[in-house]
Amino acid sequence: MSGRDGAAGRLRVAVAAPLSEENRARVQELEPRIDLAVDASLLPPMRWPADFAGDPDWQRTPHQQRAYEAAIDSADALYGIPDVNPAALARAVRANPRLRWVHTMAAGGGSQVKAAGLNAEELHRVHFTTSAGVHGRPLAEFAVFGVLAGAKDLPRLNRQQRDHEWSGRWTMGQVNQQTVLVLGLGGIGRVVAAALHALGATVIGTSRRDDCFPGVPGVSAVVHPDRITEVAPTVDAVVNTLPGTEATEHLLGERFFNALRPGASLVNVGRGSVVDETALTDALDSGRVGFAALDVFETEPLPADSPLWDHDRVLVSPHTAALDTAEDRLIAELFAANATRLLDGQGLINRVNTVEFY
Repeated sequence: MSGRDGAAGRLRVAVAAPLSEENRARVQELEPRIDLAVDASLLPPMRWPADFAGDPDWQRTPHQQRAYEAAIDSADALYGIPDVNPAALARAVRANPRLRWVHTMAAGGGSQVKAAGLNAEELHRVHFTTSAGVHGRPLAEFAVFGVLAGAKDLPRLNRQQRDHEWSGRWTMGQVNQQTVLVLGLGGIGRVVAAALHALGATVIGTSRRDDCFPGVPGVSAVVHPDRITEVAPTVDAVVNTLPGTEATEHLLGERFFNALRPGASLVNVGRGSVVDETALTDALDSGRVGFAALDVFETEPLPADSPLWDHDRVLVSPHTAALDTAEDRLIAELFAANATRLLDGQGLINRVNTVEFY
């Protein structure tokens, strides 16, 4: 698709998700050929950075809802999935035949596109992109934090401090002597791999693509996801950065945990569905997994009766590791860069695979 699709090589964009005045100005500075259709009064107030769903208690009046949908239905592109709601996305695609591009705020926006239930023609007509890569550095920091916490036996330190126990000295794990398996070498996984390599760790990555390695900085070897059980006995920590798809669901399950080197750490900054939490709980109880730092879960919020809440070798983070004050600006800049590519007839960054939806 090129600029010929818009009037005089311009792109009409409906702002369907909260976008600050500063970031609106940034988008138009970076790509002056964008015409932004935005009415801040039609968008929910944000409670924190990147809160694109906004305050759940906020509601549009019927008149406001009609105005919101009218803007969406006259646009060539959408900044955000309307109300972060797959049903609203489906309505927008079907009501607006001129719509050609939707940018999702999430790195894993493919799951939202899948949930919209669009047909093959609709998926072909509209390009979908995600904000993958924007969250790489914050998530890499959390991943490094989790690997370090496991190596230094944070649960034991917490327990001894709580009990006022001054134990004898013990040898802590050294990340520079460890092998870490990083699941996924996309935008997040590559930053994680580079950060761990900088600490001296040996990094094994996974990829479904045969041409992924060599060329990934900090990665010493790459295996297909189907072979992770083969390398499990050799690793000291596992970091998941994979999206939630049918192919990745419960990839880390009983078979993998049974093969894992006893006492290994697990960090999850990808999607909760990749980890079978029942199998993980069993592996934690048996000591097969020595520590788990989890930012994502199969069900969110994490149910009150989940055994993960009270497990002394689990760190629960409420899906907040990616949040960064710069996130809104970085997403706006990514959107502007993709708008330029679209108007110039180039391929879009972070296109959603509409077969596996990642």
